[in-house]
Amino acid sequence: MVETLHSNSTFLRPAFFILTGIPGLGGAQAWLTLVLGPMYLLALLGNGALLTVTWIDSTLHQPMFLLLATLAATDLGLATSVAPGLLAVLWLGPLPMPYAACLIQMFFVHALTAMESGVLLAMACDRAVAVGRPLHYSILVTKARVGYAASALALKAVAIVIPFPLLVARFEYFHAKIIHHAYCAHMAVVELVVGNTRANNLYGLALSLAVSGVDILGIAGSYGLIAHAVLQLPTREARAKAFGTCSSHICVILAFYVPGLFSYLTHRFGRHTVPKPVHILLSNIYLLLPPALNPLIYGARTKQIRDRLLATFTFRKGQF
Repeated sequence: MVETLHSNSTFLRPAFFILTGIPGLGGAQAWLTLVLGPMYLLALLGNGALLTVTWIDSTLHQPMFLLLATLAATDLGLATSVAPGLLAVLWLGPLPMPYAACLIQMFFVHALTAMESGVLLAMACDRAVAVGRPLHYSILVTKARVGYAASALALKAVAIVIPFPLLVARFEYFHAKIIHHAYCAHMAVVELVVGNTRANNLYGLALSLAVSGVDILGIAGSYGLIAHAVLQLPTREARAKAFGTCSSHICVILAFYVPGLFSYLTHRFGRHTVPKPVHILLSNIYLLLPPALNPLIYGARTKQIRDRLLATFTFRKGQF
């Protein structure tokens, strides 16, 4: 590639960036594919199976399962937006990524992360209505409203994330083209920019606090209502059954937000205490762990899905 040199340390916008993977690990990066590769395969198979089962079984065309299918589709997109390039970099070493492809990946990673957070909030609201007002559930929560909610969440994710690549695209000069990361995260690219990045930093911080903060508060409020409704039930068995309907969702929330918040806090406030390789590794695991675990959690804990998967497997096995 022929680059125009603007100064001794400043380059005109490069045609491609070079992703190095996880700095400091050297050749040991290849061994991480033995962990992250199976995680991606599990995400593909698990979420694909959930989507297929929900599609072919008309008895699962209910709001709760449609929300679960939306989560599975989001997980599938999130894992696929990161994992192929990540595995290639870890296995083959530093690889170039076209400038436009980097901005596209940046958009999808952040938009799908915001989408997943929104879906988890919608699922918490769904469980709050199911536990708190079971007699009105079928009236308040319908398939049409789930469709509207999913569309609104997708539009919101696009609207709030599209400024990320646009804010980066306005810069013409960079002091390097090597990204010390395994994918094109917004802040990893901004670190290479020559110019005033205050708008990028402030928008990234505001978006993280607004999206995650609002969704976490909404989820906490929903579970506060759930806890209040459960405690009003007369028997321990009834309380255990009501709260059991939320156990899968609680596990999914913890799998998504705990590593995500830890990664965010280490990036913002722990740069001098948490080594950069650890932070980058955690950020990659954060994007792959929930898509890999969610199908297992719902498949193991949701009776209708478990029975349908077993029936499908038994039927296919009986054909041979």
